[in-house]
Amino acid sequence: MSVVIVGGNDCMVRQYKDICQDYKCRAKVFTQMRDGLKDKIGSPDLLVLFTATASHKMIKLALNATDSGKTTIVRSHTSSASALKNILAEHAG
Repeated sequence: MSVVIVGGNDCMVRQYKDICQDYKCRAKVFTQMRDGLKDKIGSPDLLVLFTATASHKMIKLALNATDSGKTTIVRSHTSSASALKNILAEHAG
């Protein structure tokens, strides 16, 4: 399963990837707005939006870049490791 995480804390990137790996998921993490972000998102199985730490522009860009019919979109106000674990437990099994 492929997961794209938009938002979150810069210091947590490694932990986000490790948590996704524990759930047998491939992860891309974007904590800041960068050039070409729209092209790098692709079409993941799960899009996690940490809304408290991502800008409105970044969230809008991520939503427009994904195929809404194929991608499951989950919004979380908190960007903690436990929040990501709960999301993956629910959606990745």
